[in-house]
Amino acid sequence: MTTHRVIKRVEVGPNPHGIAAPDDAHVVYIAIENFKSPVGELLWVNPRTFKVEFRLPIGPKPNQLACTPDGRWIYVPCNDGKYWVIDGIERKVVKKITTGGRPHNTQASRNGRRMYLSPMGSPRRVTIVDVLDGHKVIGAIPFSNVVRPPALAPDESRHFQHVDGLIGFEVADITKRKVVARIHHKVPDGLQDKPSRCHGLAVRPDQKEIWSCNVDHRLVHIHDITKKDYPQVTALKMVERVYWLCFSPDSRYAYISVRGANKVCVVETRTKKIVTHIPVGETPKRSLVIVLPTKAAAGR
Repeated sequence: MTTHRVIKRVEVGPNPHGIAAPDDAHVVYIAIENFKSPVGELLWVNPRTFKVEFRLPIGPKPNQLACTPDGRWIYVPCNDGKYWVIDGIERKVVKKITTGGRPHNTQASRNGRRMYLSPMGSPRRVTIVDVLDGHKVIGAIPFSNVVRPPALAPDESRHFQHVDGLIGFEVADITKRKVVARIHHKVPDGLQDKPSRCHGLAVRPDQKEIWSCNVDHRLVHIHDITKKDYPQVTALKMVERVYWLCFSPDSRYAYISVRGANKVCVVETRTKKIVTHIPVGETPKRSLVIVLPTKAAAGR
């Protein structure tokens, strides 16, 4: 993050897809989709040595996983209609949760108590699981159409969700288990008749804004989430198609996967200015910023 340059290329296997890490960043979990295999893999990667320390065979074609803040529990969406629950310490599968559809995205609450499961397809809902009560399903939030990338407010008050057919996002009140707002992005003149979709949604850690990737319009829309109507603040023009984004934990930078250009765009969130583009591998998608503690702090 200091230089915004690639410092290492780590070979992990065919078609890496999902990525997650606990707060202390002692491990990075990576899902290997492997299009040509009937099974996928979950990897334990050491972020200091960049070595793959363990490989666990899991369900077919895993997508975007999530882990609890302590790294103990990992939920992996697989192409068998199930989310696979893995014990990160024991390194074994402990449960499979059937949601139907094509399990695709996952969000963990900041306190590690709940997981929010967003499968594509006919369910058109987000399933809520109590992690600490035997990984039991405790509810669901229905949305207007097939659910795609989600974003969870750090205070767990609201669940933001991309849905098919909407250039924008829906907002659900988690306590009420219902959608309370449907937000449309402002698309510039000249692009309104061009088909597009949204894929990539994230709330700034400071909970001031939500950023949304508008794929084929090559835009990142920024909305103020401190106001009830979620007004659009601006839209950033990207050099090519965009497909995912994440933030630094201090909210200073956004990292946007510009998959059409094989680059990651770095944006300073306060000024909304592009800092640089980082050349990366083919078709970048999922991303994650971790902060490694100093060795002195890690050894306490």
